Amino acid sequence: MKKEPFVTKEQLDKITQEYPTPFHLYDEKGIRRNVEALKEAFSWNPGYREYFAVKATPNPFLIDILKEYGCGCDCSSYTELMLSDAIGIRGEEIMFSSNDTPEADFQLADKLGAIINLDDITHIEFLEKAIGHIPETISCRYNPGGLFKISNDIMDNPGDAKYGMTTEQLFSAYKILKEKGAKEFGLHAFLASNTVTNEYYPMLAKVLFEQAVKLQKETGVHIKFINLSGGIGIPYRPDQEPNDIRVIGEGVRRVYEEILVPAGMGDVAIYTELGRFMMGPYGCLVTKAIHEKHTHKDYIGVDACAVNLMRPAMYGAYHHITVIGKENLPQDHKYDITGSLCENNDKFAIDRMLPKIDIGDYLVIHDTGAHGFSMGYNYNGKLKSAEVLLKEDGSTQLIRRAETPKEYFATFDCFEIGKKLLK
Repeated sequence: MKKEPFVTKEQLDKITQEYPTPFHLYDEKGIRRNVEALKEAFSWNPGYREYFAVKATPNPFLIDILKEYGCGCDCSSYTELMLSDAIGIRGEEIMFSSNDTPEADFQLADKLGAIINLDDITHIEFLEKAIGHIPETISCRYNPGGLFKISNDIMDNPGDAKYGMTTEQLFSAYKILKEKGAKEFGLHAFLASNTVTNEYYPMLAKVLFEQAVKLQKETGVHIKFINLSGGIGIPYRPDQEPNDIRVIGEGVRRVYEEILVPAGMGDVAIYTELGRFMMGPYGCLVTKAIHEKHTHKDYIGVDACAVNLMRPAMYGAYHHITVIGKENLPQDHKYDITGSLCENNDKFAIDRMLPKIDIGDYLVIHDTGAHGFSMGYNYNGKLKSAEVLLKEDGSTQLIRRAETPKEYFATFDCFEIGKKLLK
């Protein structure tokens, strides 16, 4: 089976004349159609808002597209807050969901008026000390523990995750926060990652809605919003059936009508914090075959490496690969597709059946639009690549230039050696 790239060979031949490989390429048209479908799926909830998970793709040009549709930002660090502020996303358009949070991060979140989502009950005292008060609107992250199952399938193991409060801590936290002056409350949970099933969000919603009814009844707080967080995945493999966001939205609506409305909580806003779903399929890593090696196996060496996309090296994650211009040729050659790092796990594919690859062929590595560039690093002194936007009209826009050696050495600028390196 194969995946269709969102860029053609003719387009790529032109793009690579302007931007040397490797680079991440993003599909503006796909991003826009996707966010339109998301908004339609949750249009039944007047207060609905998507808070894009900045960690997935922290590029202001891409986030600005989502901003046009009313999306906010889900931030988890000081610099993500800075980025959101710089593009004009402030106040309750920012959800600050972090863990092991430094004092300065809470202070900036408060300064920007962000909604703060507390990860632990001990953070109440820490937050109050850091900013001098408790915000009137605040949220808490819930972790029910155990295994999260849909039917008989285990989706994930919340009990083994470092995030969120236990049920007992959650109730105590709401009572403490109310006593300290909080007036509006949110409830948040993330129980499974990259789920490729339309059942996940409705199941999660049921857990959170039932808990919200109990919380409001037993603590007397007003639940303003319920944040379903992320977890809606994408089909990395070509044989996987993609999620249908409209079916997911309808499933959440049914649970909302069954649980919240009868409890007199029909005013609760629904929030989401999607990253992978929003951007993943609409980005790809474009790289060129520069070496081939035939030893105990057949290897194709490309000019990208795990610095550009570390998911395969880190998780053994599957990313589909298309050899541009050879989409319809027989996939009768078995290759390991490798990068140049001094690590044997620097491989984009292992024993992958592909068409015969020649030196100079361009490879498109699919589904890198989220947690692709953003997870990059500088091992072996490798430099981060450029990011390019393929616009709706077929033109391109550079939205991040490639890193330079001077930038790699920039933190030596206060030393004598730095003067030599930064010449």
